[in-house]
Amino acid sequence: MKISCLPVSLFDEICSGRMSLPQWARKAKEIGYDGIDISIMFIKNRTPTYLNALKQELQEIGMPIVMMTTYPDFTNPNPVQREREFLYLQADIALASELHIRYLRILAGQAHPELDRAQGIAWVSDYFHRIAPIGKEYGVGLVFENHGKPGAWPRVDFTYDPAVFLDICRQIEDTDIRLNFDTGNITAFGGDPLEVVPSVVNRLETIHVTDMEQRGRFCPAAIGTGVTPNRPFFEYIKRHGFDNWLCIEEASGCGLAGIRDAYHFVKQAWDEA
Repeated sequence: MKISCLPVSLFDEICSGRMSLPQWARKAKEIGYDGIDISIMFIKNRTPTYLNALKQELQEIGMPIVMMTTYPDFTNPNPVQREREFLYLQADIALASELHIRYLRILAGQAHPELDRAQGIAWVSDYFHRIAPIGKEYGVGLVFENHGKPGAWPRVDFTYDPAVFLDICRQIEDTDIRLNFDTGNITAFGGDPLEVVPSVVNRLETIHVTDMEQRGRFCPAAIGTGVTPNRPFFEYIKRHGFDNWLCIEEASGCGLAGIRDAYHFVKQAWDEA
């Protein structure tokens, strides 16, 4: 098992340029993380000069980017926009390959108010089947997440309801797309991750370790202080052979202190599971 972190608590600092991506990598290494996660929003541009310099700095620091999160909206009612989203995701796969990023987190799309559930699932399944071979061609592992609400979107995710997430999982069983299972998003919806994960435990590739202050409301907590059952969740997936990346999504708003505390909690909880 290895631990990385998506520093949601530092998004404003990094996206504004007050903290550079290499600075984030150095901070994570000092804490003890094995790698870092980033959002596509952290990347300033895609010029060779910028990307080559970024690769060189990260190599010198010795911190790999484990996962990059991206935000495709394959449930958009506008067919032209859905095709744009597909092209954007292709470009994100190419970028991940360029930066030697192992995983690219992909999403289904937003819960648009006029969206029919069956139609949305069909659209997502179709686009996932189209994108899967492209990820394989570029050597980037695509991981689909049961998502909540990103800052990049005005609406919650179509798969915020775990039942929709599971329906899509069944539709893409014949692809190489694996899962990035988020523990806290299910709690925020009002469910229990321990009731959802048995259906997909054999397809887990990475875990987004998150925590919520209360069940039924999207309110991120410092990891280990909320109501999300991360300790028993670790015990369950460990019994079923999971030993890959635990990718902490630290969104408590506590800055580097929260990111440091999250690392120590997750490491201890996993060791004790």
